[in-house]
Amino acid sequence: MKHRYLPMTEQDQQDMLKEIGIEYIDELFADIPEDVRYTGPYNIKKAKSETELVKELTKLAGKNKDLRTHPSFLGAGVYDHYTPVIVDHVLSRSEFYTAYTPYQPEISQGELQAIFEFQTMVCELTGMDIANSSMYDGGTSLAEAAMLAAGHTKKKKVLVSKVVHPESRAVLSTYAKGQNIEVIEISHDNGVTDQNHLEKEMDDDVAAVIVQYPNFFGQIERLDEIESIVHSKKALFVVSANPLSLGALTPPGEFKADIVVGDTQPFGIPAQYGGPHCGYFAVTKKLMRKVPGRLVGETTDELGNRGFVLTLQAREQHIRRDKATSNICSNQALNALASSVAMTALGKEGVKEIAFQNIQKAHFAKTLAKKIGLNVVYSGPMFNEFVVKLPSSIKKVNQKLIKKGWIGGYDLGRDYPELENHMLIAVTEQRTKEQISEFLKEMGDRHE
Repeated sequence: MKHRYLPMTEQDQQDMLKEIGIEYIDELFADIPEDVRYTGPYNIKKAKSETELVKELTKLAGKNKDLRTHPSFLGAGVYDHYTPVIVDHVLSRSEFYTAYTPYQPEISQGELQAIFEFQTMVCELTGMDIANSSMYDGGTSLAEAAMLAAGHTKKKKVLVSKVVHPESRAVLSTYAKGQNIEVIEISHDNGVTDQNHLEKEMDDDVAAVIVQYPNFFGQIERLDEIESIVHSKKALFVVSANPLSLGALTPPGEFKADIVVGDTQPFGIPAQYGGPHCGYFAVTKKLMRKVPGRLVGETTDELGNRGFVLTLQAREQHIRRDKATSNICSNQALNALASSVAMTALGKEGVKEIAFQNIQKAHFAKTLAKKIGLNVVYSGPMFNEFVVKLPSSIKKVNQKLIKKGWIGGYDLGRDYPELENHMLIAVTEQRTKEQISEFLKEMGDRHE
């Protein structure tokens, strides 16, 4: 717990007060009436010395249960994956972590090239033509995809699978309300999108259909079958994909997806209490002028040297507001860099190897869970998550597990009332065979 010392002397304070033309700090609050000001003592602890304060905060921090001290089987969109040590080294370079925004390409070539490489790797993973420089997170990317589809098709209805991440659906609903777009949720059948329900809701007014791959329950959607339903009504096909899974699964671009979005958290970005992370946004070439946020392009300077610039800028700061595709004005440059460095360090074979390890270890866990008598709910193909039904409250189960040194799975009853007492268990490459066996044995012992 080392913080930089920020010097601030009494003389510094007096100089600043003099500069703005006042004598006392209280004068800054002169506009606040005396009778509404709080004048009593604050209900806070007495100030401690630096040494005492560091000891107290270190003790408090030691109470945390985190991924360094507890093996985690919690996923649901944020995962415990291997991060190459080079990631932090590159992020710590001042030219990256102090960079604001690459508006002036002549002095931002390093930042622009890093973003360009991120875009390139996203396209390679997803099988799409164009990717932007990143977005705030996966939920923002998904909602922006729906807005792009509505604007492009001039239609006001969006269908979204109920096995898309609940938080992403919530962000979508917020966006849609402001744009007067109707959002219809499609039910699930055996853990995947119900195609019968989808066909029933499909009509000529649908702008887009959104599915997740793998979906929130960890199941693999049949993108080929869904695509034919979507495009039969000339709607756009939007896929929210876990980028790591694409090291093993067929990319959405090969299923004729129009827009592919997601979060690159699995590549080099810590869980960090659920964010900030890094959304990605990829499209086919026909939609490249509708992409929100920033897009870095490669060019040459007057001497013929390779260079990078911001291009096709479709946001309201650069074009007429009524023509803007989005009011997203920034990107997650540092987290996008983390993902780029992680993907580069792993390489194509490394990404593929980790993806296959996730599949193999999750299937080992699922098979073992069945063997010890746990009720595994869905039977379809999966990536690295599966659902079990327990006879008691997931919250209570997780409280007991944490005392035993384990971070348990996600309580699906929080978002799906019909799935009370159902736990979503994530198994990544970080979990050993011994950890998986011990964790499931602990689960079995508590629920016989």
